[in-house]
Amino acid sequence: MPNSDQVYDTLIVGGGPAGLTAAIYLRRFTRSVALVDKGNSRLRLIPVSHNYPGFPEGVPGHVLLGNLTVQLERYGGTVMPGEILDLRIEDGLFVADYAAEDAEGDPTQLRAHTVLLATGVADAGLPIENWREAIAFGSLRLCPVCDGFDVMDKRIAVATADTNPVGHALFMRTYSSDVTLFERGSPSMLNDDERRRLDAAGVRLIESPLRSVTLDASMKPVLHTEDGEEYSADVFYPMLGEKARSNLALNLGARTAQCDELVVDDHQATSVPGLYAIGDVTVGLNQIAVATGGAARAATRIHNQLPPALRQGSTRPAQAGWTAA
Repeated sequence: MPNSDQVYDTLIVGGGPAGLTAAIYLRRFTRSVALVDKGNSRLRLIPVSHNYPGFPEGVPGHVLLGNLTVQLERYGGTVMPGEILDLRIEDGLFVADYAAEDAEGDPTQLRAHTVLLATGVADAGLPIENWREAIAFGSLRLCPVCDGFDVMDKRIAVATADTNPVGHALFMRTYSSDVTLFERGSPSMLNDDERRRLDAAGVRLIESPLRSVTLDASMKPVLHTEDGEEYSADVFYPMLGEKARSNLALNLGARTAQCDELVVDDHQATSVPGLYAIGDVTVGLNQIAVATGGAARAATRIHNQLPPALRQGSTRPAQAGWTAA
């Protein structure tokens, strides 16, 4: 259990690639870090990532998380399983209520000079049976930018999104001549210009609303529409939207944009002094490489904003009550 009397340099919420990378940087800066992880990283769902630098054969998501965790441990850092239930500011410090995994009783209070949110996003929903198995098999995919290359020349099905409903289908024409876009509701959300763009690109449009998705004997998706028709595909991108897990920042009055994503500056700082955010919870491109790059920026900024981390035996400036600007 953590020491409730300790004041950490930084509390990191979220142990995905962004949070782990930031923790590694901060520990190498000799900063005291508490990293709390609930275990919801989307990276765990990725069977193999082929677009993360340094892994020419690709890397499974759980392996990358494991490597980052081991690397953090080499510098004296650990992952604290559990959840941050509440975050507030008291006497110039961030105070968080931490409920350890499987713990009973009242939560523990963690205090820190700065907080770094790496809490990611939650998918709005997946209308497909056995969706975890389908992701592992590769017939259900969540990120066209991440793995479009991996479905080259396959039969690709895409569902319309709430914003830019035809954008992902048009993007997938980069990789296949067989792309079908399915409407998710009635009346249609497409305008005349969007229909013309689909037609010009050779994207097939199914206007009867998509009602369910099942898997055939070979684990490939079968899409069922309201008119009773069935359509087979090799891979399906549901594009049902997502919402940032930003409630802790919202409670502090942090500025947000669409889908509750946090607005940050060039150093990953939110509008709340001392509160930083990285990865998918922020406005920007949801990619592992982007998340780890943001982690490096944020950790370096936090280190530079905190009082100097002097070597043991030297006099370190008092930090009680100090909050990073």
